Amino acid sequence: MPDIKHFDPDAVLETVVRLFWRQGVATTGIQEVVTATGLNRSSLYATFGGKQELYCAALRRYIDQRARPAFRSLAQDQRGLRAVAEFFDGLIEARCAGEHARWGCLVVNAHVGAENGYPEVRALLDQHHRELRDAMHTALVTAEAQGQLAPGTGPAEAAELLALLAYGVNLRSRAGADAGALHVSVAAALQSLGSRTVM
Repeated sequence: MPDIKHFDPDAVLETVVRLFWRQGVATTGIQEVVTATGLNRSSLYATFGGKQELYCAALRRYIDQRARPAFRSLAQDQRGLRAVAEFFDGLIEARCAGEHARWGCLVVNAHVGAENGYPEVRALLDQHHRELRDAMHTALVTAEAQGQLAPGTGPAEAAELLALLAYGVNLRSRAGADAGALHVSVAAALQSLGSRTVM
């Protein structure tokens, strides 16, 4: 007779996402995961594997549930630089206010943690970066077609720059940076990319 799970793995994984996101994976012991989820270790291991496998599952869920919808919305927006500006406005708001204020981004947090040494984690980080950069690139190609970019501004190079800026916003917000200061920095970066005719 097959084993019947008496818990919702999806809900458990969301709890784990929040735990790793808020505290960091290195400082979160497996006993804290057990306590937060209400599962015993055997159920946890049988469903998700060890701590590394559990972390990778949490990282994939975070990307699927939180990062990709934002990237998709940016790529589909036809307003060019205005879409990019609103992407950053939403990012700063999410990072500096509300339920997840000062948690940073689970993916970006992984870039500066020891966990990025695991090949599976590194692959997820690289995939996330490509998707962020590609969404920025799509928005900038739209901006270029609408005459919004300054002469000599290449969408590919600018997309990479804006992806790095997004990482910086995430890291600085987790460190307690003021939302107003982050908005000023983003506005300056976007102004440097924009054509004066649309400023």
